[in-house]
Amino acid sequence: MKEQKNYGKKNGTSNRGDFHQRRSNGIKPQYGRKNAGKAENAVQDKSVHRNNSSSDEQDYIVNENLVSGRNSVTELLKSDRQVDVVYVSSEMLPKEMSYYEALARNKDAIVKRVHPLKLKTICGTDSNQGVAAIGAAVEYCEVEDILQTAHDRGEDPFIVIADGIEDPHNLGAIIRTAECAGVHGVIIPKRKGVNVTGTVVRSSAGATSYMKIARVANIASTVRELKEKNIFCYSADMDGGNCTECDLTGPAALVIGSEGFGVSRLVGELCDATVSLPMVGNVSSLNASVAAGILIYEIVRQRRK
Repeated sequence: MKEQKNYGKKNGTSNRGDFHQRRSNGIKPQYGRKNAGKAENAVQDKSVHRNNSSSDEQDYIVNENLVSGRNSVTELLKSDRQVDVVYVSSEMLPKEMSYYEALARNKDAIVKRVHPLKLKTICGTDSNQGVAAIGAAVEYCEVEDILQTAHDRGEDPFIVIADGIEDPHNLGAIIRTAECAGVHGVIIPKRKGVNVTGTVVRSSAGATSYMKIARVANIASTVRELKEKNIFCYSADMDGGNCTECDLTGPAALVIGSEGFGVSRLVGELCDATVSLPMVGNVSSLNASVAAGILIYEIVRQRRK
């Protein structure tokens, strides 16, 4: 039987048992977002709103990982290369569409049905034969690989979870900071967020080549699994405790929400605690990647005490 590692144990004891003690040290548990309708968030940039269509077009019009045409897409889906997204024209015949959907499922890739005009915009040409695909810009790993990296280094796991980050520049900047700070891995969702595209790679200044990145189907389920391994999960939210007054040591996963809506409700409720940044100016929000950087280095600072 395969031995199950308990990544949350340090010196033979579990950090999870210290929750009530740590709560008294300034961490506020996240039982639900009291002000879910607020437009402001102390650690999120509210100037960017959900618009998957525009992010697709901006990032994929010129993309060295994009292939179009039936034969090219078929061969990509049959190859060993990982695939992020498959676009099929909404006017494609059902039988042909089912064929590409089946191939995409085998590659664990997302399928998006789009209008022919949008497909033309994404491909930059109307000679796409009704189908296009985006090959992954990096080789994604499993969450277990991230935990194994921490184990191999003899360190408590330190993970950053991007819960719906949509701006590729923000995701790239987060990955760059995470790599510089010694984070063991970054987790992103397969849907409701940007994948690691060429823009993300460039924005990370090459950090994607060194950072383990896992892509999961469900962020909430992943948070549950991490908690079962005694990894303390923190949600970045304006209602949380001041990060400088919270005990952020030990195995940790930091959840950064989307630019427009913050951490999703269910994920926030599942997290052990919320943390926030002290805001004293007139502007009440920070860019997501900036907030992530500050919180990441606050965790690093406390770990080095």
